[in-house]
Amino acid sequence: MQFANPQEARDFLERHPEVRSIELMLIDANGIPRGKLLHRDELLAIYENGRPLPSSILSLTIQGEDVEASGLVWEVADADCWTYPLPGSLTLQPWRNVPTGQLQVSMHPTQGLPATPGDPRHVLVRTIDALKADGYHPVMAVELEFYLLDKQRDANGCPQPAVQMNGVRPQAPQVYGVYELEQMQPFLDDLYAACEAQGLPVRTAISEYAPGQLELTLEHRFDALQAIDEGVRYKRLVKGVANKHGLQACFMAKPFGDLAGSGMHMHVSLADPDGNNLMASEDPHGTPLLKHAIGGMMATLNDALAIFCPNANSFRRFQANSYAPLAKSWGVNNRTVSFRVPGGPAKSRHVEHRICGADANPYLAAAAILSGIRHGIKNQIDPGEEIIGNGYEQARETLPTDWLTALRNLENSSWAREALGEDFLKVFLAIKWAEYRQFMGEVGEQDWRWYLNHA
Repeated sequence: MQFANPQEARDFLERHPEVRSIELMLIDANGIPRGKLLHRDELLAIYENGRPLPSSILSLTIQGEDVEASGLVWEVADADCWTYPLPGSLTLQPWRNVPTGQLQVSMHPTQGLPATPGDPRHVLVRTIDALKADGYHPVMAVELEFYLLDKQRDANGCPQPAVQMNGVRPQAPQVYGVYELEQMQPFLDDLYAACEAQGLPVRTAISEYAPGQLELTLEHRFDALQAIDEGVRYKRLVKGVANKHGLQACFMAKPFGDLAGSGMHMHVSLADPDGNNLMASEDPHGTPLLKHAIGGMMATLNDALAIFCPNANSFRRFQANSYAPLAKSWGVNNRTVSFRVPGGPAKSRHVEHRICGADANPYLAAAAILSGIRHGIKNQIDPGEEIIGNGYEQARETLPTDWLTALRNLENSSWAREALGEDFLKVFLAIKWAEYRQFMGEVGEQDWRWYLNHA
């Protein structure tokens, strides 16, 4: 695990004498930033000596409640566990009313014990290191869909799309509508400016398949860990910029029952140490390596589904003819399948993993994807015949469509214990089972409010 050099803090403080506070954030198992707001005078000490956070910070439900069964609360006396800054994560939060910094930390491998095994970023680091040891360097990119909502609910107390610049609340999907993007220009201008300030490689903006739904793409990175770090920080940024505009950015998988869900599409290929794409081929189906990667992701999909779809609401996204997949399927240039090989030049050949909801933790989703790929390569798993045409009509082996089945599959998976780590899996499952019991027992299966403010 590589941590930042203290000179980074000295340079930042010198460049930004106006900054008085710094948001320190650690990403928990649900992908939620947890941390503190620090005074600038505390910053350098974090780089030099680390910063303690309680072990329980990595044992929280999506509602921020302790999960005693995680083993990270009372039985370890809610001990202080030392975190250290990640290189390149110290930046500004341009959406704040007063100049404020932002710093991401992660648990130290030894000084962070007993909480270190519960840090989801460590899970991804181990997975990437294992692939690199095999001679494969994962290249990844993240696409996140989200809804831009009013903070005010409608007459029934339900969420509603934000009013546009023209004073009209959108009602129609208007997918790929450029006028709709123009109507969100103040928000998008601030979002792009904030991304530039933070060094996030945000590219194309799209009006997605629902009123008020957007997608902005992030550039692929040869360093997969960097790509996922940027995806995590981008999500934090979107929420912050929306809040500045009096709006709410919602990454729930299915905030509206009758509208499109929001996904997190992960693009992945494997390169050699020099950056040459090992999946590159003039054949649009790619190399045998690409097919084995898909075969591995298909073989481990059921076991990993509770990672890709971590909440009850996640499974409501899976509907026919909705641009969300329903089955273990793959195809070339086909958006009706789970694993899509996009078109394009030979050197760009890769797989688009379309399973994850926007509510998934990017670190864990990437770790499960890459572990599935490694499994497929090691065992040379054939993905079977590709789907040509409408994959919804040709679904052979459909995905589980409920949270309970997905949790049981993960709990009983020997692959997941090896891929994610037994210690992490214990923490993650303790959290998700606690959420499952609370959601089913106290909230009721149809109540979307449980997730709205946290996804």
